[in-house]
Amino acid sequence: MVKRSLAGLDVAGKRVLVRVDFNVPIDQGPLELGTEALASYDHRLRATLPTIRYLLERDCRVILCSHLGRPAGEVVEQLRLGHVGGRLAELLEQPVQTLTDCVGGAVQASVAGMAPGQVVLLENLRFHPGEEGNDSNFAESLAALADCFVMDAFGVAHRAHASTVGLPKHLPSATGLLVEREVEALGQALEAPERPLAALLGGAKVADKIHVLENLLGRLDRLFIGGGMAVTFLRAQGHGTGASNVEENLLEFANEILAQAKDRDLPVYLPQDLVVASRFDADPPGMETVPVGEVPDGWYIMDIGAATARQFCEGLRDCRTIIWNGPMGVFEMPRFSQGTRTVAEAIAAMNGVTSVVGGGSTAEAVEELGLMDGMTHVSTGGGASLEFLEGKELPGIAALPDA
Repeated sequence: MVKRSLAGLDVAGKRVLVRVDFNVPIDQGPLELGTEALASYDHRLRATLPTIRYLLERDCRVILCSHLGRPAGEVVEQLRLGHVGGRLAELLEQPVQTLTDCVGGAVQASVAGMAPGQVVLLENLRFHPGEEGNDSNFAESLAALADCFVMDAFGVAHRAHASTVGLPKHLPSATGLLVEREVEALGQALEAPERPLAALLGGAKVADKIHVLENLLGRLDRLFIGGGMAVTFLRAQGHGTGASNVEENLLEFANEILAQAKDRDLPVYLPQDLVVASRFDADPPGMETVPVGEVPDGWYIMDIGAATARQFCEGLRDCRTIIWNGPMGVFEMPRFSQGTRTVAEAIAAMNGVTSVVGGGSTAEAVEELGLMDGMTHVSTGGGASLEFLEGKELPGIAALPDA
């Protein structure tokens, strides 16, 4: 179902409330790291610049709202948005006023004093329990700040919160340019891909990808499985997996997927060699590469091996559409990032391929490797992109009016 686009919303000269996703992927709060550190993790800020600039070009007063982290309805100093606003100002090359709350008299006064072309960033929405509780009064308080609403936070489109599903009930609304791009890219890859179509799936758990596998299996020409989820598939095939976490309750599911793939003549690529460590640690005392089936007792599978990475790259080489969700190993530990790096560099270097990268840890890996420009589309939403690939309706998009 096609939703009203930004071009279909009368915004000229108006106060426009924009739900953005500035939940930057930083382990510690931006309060300590400052704007300089944010420059390494600003994909989500950059992704919404086209929408903000579109509005500024039409003399709008732009009011941005976002969450950061999980403060559980309380003010957490480390999760204030001040430095995020500072980095946004650098990207926009104009001032961004960051407020100390998102509702209330002081906020209303600040918004009332805005001039056309100015940008304000409200404080962390999740400092108020009404945000995640989808409280109608909280949504009304936010809506009172503006004349219309733009949903440009794909990363929270799968959440039924006050700022996603509540606001469209009170204001003329539309999708932002980022959400439009996300829906178009993911939808094209699912419904009308250029073939061969491949899915490269990794990450920690099979449980996170059950419905993705079920929805994709009948659409794919090739399936590649790495990361932690490969552990359960390898165990299902009878291989020893050392001390690595095995989802025992999903062994039967893994076997069913492999059986269905065989019935469909769908090639499934699983690791042939593995990087293992004597301890689940960034700098373990023991580390080596072993063939599948030769993982030492008590050791941990940390990454796909070099031979597997080459095999994956070769299998992907002539694919015309690649959906990638999940790193190939414990990427956040540099010694176990090579599998992800090898595959990512290969995809980025391919010509004539549409590469759609899921958000979350996969997007962070691509950003850290400096390969953003080599991918066709890097999603800003981890959970949202997964649910989209599962075929689910996203509440934050469903709540918007049809075109």
